[in-house]
Amino acid sequence: MPKPKYIFVTGGVVSSLGKGIAAASIANLLESRGLRVTLQKLDPYLNVDPGTMSPFQHGEVFVTDDGAETDLDLGHYERFTHAALSKDNNATSGRIYERILAKERRGDYLGKTVQVIPHVTNEIRAQIDKVSTGDVDVVLVEIGGTVGDIESLPFIEAIRQMRHDVGRAGCVFVHVTLVPYIAAAGELKTKPTQHSVKELRALGIQPDILLCRTETDLSRELREKIALFCDVDKRAVIAARDVDTVYQVPVNFAEQGVDDMALELLRLPAEPRRLEPWKRMVEGLRNPEDKVTIGIVGKYVDYEDSYKSLKEALLHGGLPHGLRIKIEWIEAESITRETAARQLGECDGLLVPGGFGIRGIDGMTEAIRYAREKKVPYFGICLGMQTMVIEFMRNVCGIAEAHSTEFAPAAKHRVFFKLRELKGVEDLGGTMRLGAWPCRLEAGSFARRAYGADKISERHRHRYEFNRPEYERTLTAHGMRITGDTPDGAYVEICELPDHPWYLGCQFHPEFKSKPLEPHPLFAAFIGASYEYHRRHFRSVAEQEQKQFLRMR
Repeated sequence: MPKPKYIFVTGGVVSSLGKGIAAASIANLLESRGLRVTLQKLDPYLNVDPGTMSPFQHGEVFVTDDGAETDLDLGHYERFTHAALSKDNNATSGRIYERILAKERRGDYLGKTVQVIPHVTNEIRAQIDKVSTGDVDVVLVEIGGTVGDIESLPFIEAIRQMRHDVGRAGCVFVHVTLVPYIAAAGELKTKPTQHSVKELRALGIQPDILLCRTETDLSRELREKIALFCDVDKRAVIAARDVDTVYQVPVNFAEQGVDDMALELLRLPAEPRRLEPWKRMVEGLRNPEDKVTIGIVGKYVDYEDSYKSLKEALLHGGLPHGLRIKIEWIEAESITRETAARQLGECDGLLVPGGFGIRGIDGMTEAIRYAREKKVPYFGICLGMQTMVIEFMRNVCGIAEAHSTEFAPAAKHRVFFKLRELKGVEDLGGTMRLGAWPCRLEAGSFARRAYGADKISERHRHRYEFNRPEYERTLTAHGMRITGDTPDGAYVEICELPDHPWYLGCQFHPEFKSKPLEPHPLFAAFIGASYEYHRRHFRSVAEQEQKQFLRMR
């Protein structure tokens, strides 16, 4: 069985140039031409995975079906393509060194001195081989960090070695760089790109395609200059312009023939490009018929990448309704009972996302109370579902001390507590419920109507479960409905208020499975309900203003 071809994506000058979006966009174009693709992110940091890293520093942790806690770029990969990703599609230096040290302790190296070359580079190449299966035509590998950083050197060396194995037609090197605009001089500067490519060439890699991040287009003269000094073909100097939506990037790359060049270099035959559905989706984002305002009440709102998939899923949810989503980022700690109406009054829907720790919990419950009492559509995800149930137990069921042991270990009423038994394994301690779990849905529920199915599978990332044996009867007797659970009935997955326009909390993270061409059913339903609230509220306000005007006359 033939091995797949490779596209290696590196970055230079500064971080956050958009290597992940670039890799996902190229994969999107190749997939539109009938090729089977997969993507992999190799991160140089020494954490074993991003699961314990601060959301303020690293952004969200993206979870795959097999329960891997991965880099947020894997979210881009899945949203832009149909690639099925797993733990093998993300690895860090920490993971690589962990395996090497385990082998050394077992004696696998037979007493040899363990070195960066060949042992570390071989392990990196073995990681790439894990996704180089016969059911894909092209593997796109993104190397995290910036060329020249000491941490990324083993990864650069590993992909340099791979060209010797697969040949010039076996892989393509794509380098993402920066062409900054200097306002004082009134011109774009190519020197950072020249130095970045010089650094890469010093490490033994000559880029085939340059993706130049720029605020504007690149003139013919600038392209020729970059091509001359960086020793690349003129048409391989691509203007990666700033865009108003990341979903425009594949369209821009297609216009400049990025996929054509990659296919020529790889000597791969492919079908004509089919981007029409993608272009219609981008047009829908750009030219909505109306808008709704969604308030996200969270604890990491100062850094939006902490909720990257969530933000994208909301945008996707507006597409079936022709709506633009305006997101109001609201710091949970700032909300009190006295300020809730003022802070949340302009929102057509409220969403409380996942998170860990006690900070902001009181503000979340106040926001949830406001949504419940004012009949504002509410969507609670993971922690947002837990705080939704806690608020209901306190303010409707009359159990004022209802809490989660995450926030109050000695709580008298443990409505949520840590997982203690999972498939016969006792006392898992800090182990979370991760990855895809099946869920059955009750007939007539918001969830059942949204999905159009009675059985689903969704991804999880949490430790604390609803204490069903002790509190289900109290909860349901006061009007909240458990509408989703695991097939064995052990774990509650979805709770709803049926006498509310739309009020749902789920333990899982539906945002991880939403795509722009396949909006997640729950997000589409939530946005639809929020728009209905917007229309009713707008009509009510307009009628009141009209009556006041007539009285004044």
